[in-house]
Amino acid sequence: MSGFAGRVAVITGASRGIGAGMALEMARHDVRLALCARSQPALPDSEGVLSERLDVADEAALEAFACRSIERFGRIDLWINNAGVLDPIQPLRDVALDDFREHLRVNLEGVFLGSRCFVRHLRERGGEGVLVNVSSGAARRPYHGWSAYCAGKAAVDRLTECIALEEQGTGLRALSLAPGVVDTDMQEKIRASSAEDFAEVERFRQRTDWNSAGYVAREILALAFDPARRSDEVLVSLDPEPS
Repeated sequence: MSGFAGRVAVITGASRGIGAGMALEMARHDVRLALCARSQPALPDSEGVLSERLDVADEAALEAFACRSIERFGRIDLWINNAGVLDPIQPLRDVALDDFREHLRVNLEGVFLGSRCFVRHLRERGGEGVLVNVSSGAARRPYHGWSAYCAGKAAVDRLTECIALEEQGTGLRALSLAPGVVDTDMQEKIRASSAEDFAEVERFRQRTDWNSAGYVAREILALAFDPARRSDEVLVSLDPEPS
């Protein structure tokens, strides 16, 4: 049994990439999981896993999922808003308004709704809980061709800072976490971009300094539940994974 056994974590966007990897790693640490994604989450429904398909930007669906998670496990200790998209990868002059709106619907509205679900749950039950909104280094510096992604992730950073300010003294700790570069299908999409759409594509093709999803999961669990790692910092960037 690990030191995290019995904790309850929600992970959105848990069907592939970093979300799937985090779910698998947390399950190894005996964390009870509520997983959701547009496609089938990485782990099937079981005694210790609630697994559902839904759109995180669907207010009614996400709130009902939160209620079912609480009914199944009695509480939620950690909520990770991970669901997100990268497209459109284009200079802003070429981005269609509908594509920009859809990007923010998932990457910002989904985080807003998930955060609100958890804040309301924690205020109702009392005690401590940790909200982790998955951000990016792209929130904190511009990238050619990533106007939607940079804008959305920067908004996630500031949204999380506002939540931390509003919920001071309630037991909530809110983190906006940049996990480093994790080699997922999103990275494959980046490497397949043209230099015209993404000026730094060749640098990303040459990268070898990947963080694994398992490392990200372990770091989140430590930041959430290990007293030695506790911090009041809201904007957090993970160090490179030790080799």
